[in-house]
Amino acid sequence: MLLLAYQFTYSWGFYAHGKINYYAVFLLPPEMLILYKPNLFFLSEHATDPDKRRYAVAEEGPRHYLDIDHYGKYPFNDLPRKWNDAVQKFSEDSIKAHGIVPWHIQVMLNRLTKAFEQKDINAILKNSAEIGHYISDAHVPLHASSNHNGQLTNQKGIHGFWESRVPELLAEKEFDFFIGKADYISNPSNFIWNRILESSKATDSVLLFEKQLTNKFDEDKKYAFEERNGILVKQYSSEFTIAYNQQLNGMVERRMRQAIYAVASFWYTAWVNAGQPDLKNLAHQKFSETEIKEFELLNQQWKSGSKMIGREE
Repeated sequence: MLLLAYQFTYSWGFYAHGKINYYAVFLLPPEMLILYKPNLFFLSEHATDPDKRRYAVAEEGPRHYLDIDHYGKYPFNDLPRKWNDAVQKFSEDSIKAHGIVPWHIQVMLNRLTKAFEQKDINAILKNSAEIGHYISDAHVPLHASSNHNGQLTNQKGIHGFWESRVPELLAEKEFDFFIGKADYISNPSNFIWNRILESSKATDSVLLFEKQLTNKFDEDKKYAFEERNGILVKQYSSEFTIAYNQQLNGMVERRMRQAIYAVASFWYTAWVNAGQPDLKNLAHQKFSETEIKEFELLNQQWKSGSKMIGREE
């Protein structure tokens, strides 16, 4: 018997998160490449750890998004950009209920900077992989919308469609990920808030174009069954996906490119802020048994079949 299932993935999907961290490495200067390039596999593989943690840690979910439209209209000046000001105005529980990704990225930047200062190879790699995840999430339009999965407009599933199906189908063949070099970010707060605002502005197009195409496609043309890891999966058809990408005029590729640049630039900024420590002697150090067991436990919790804690996308 063939198992029929919908494919739902989260936060760029595992494929795209790994690709973003992978290509970000090649934007780094030689002084950082000496550490990051030998650890390409780790940075790509563990780019998805924050998503896996959503199955085990209740506090994890809000770190991936910001329902910025909850706070009025663009450019959402009612929402203070500084954490303490936002908490004072709305309360911490209220803020967390609608997502904290721009603030959490700044927390992660501080952690990564400290790891560089201490020349802690394991903390450098772990925090590099994970800050890459959150930065990438901030570049996804539906991570900046209360209508995060089209649930308010009868478009459920559009979240995974935009951030997973489109890049998985088209990235290898059509997307260009050769970008310039990482830059120092003098004001990380402004940088990431601008990315959030860009994502928010793009939300209308993400939703509108999918609805317009749906009206043009019959149901059997919009969806198709394809084999995936031995399972027959119902997902958006190749024809519909290609048409959607064309309608968006390459938006998914642009946001992936911007995410790659942003991830590399945040890594570089943390290293510069730490005093540009020499990384040569760190390149071949290994994780401890305790740290390896922590990674294994996270994978076990994710694979256990338990339900994601918090809202699903």
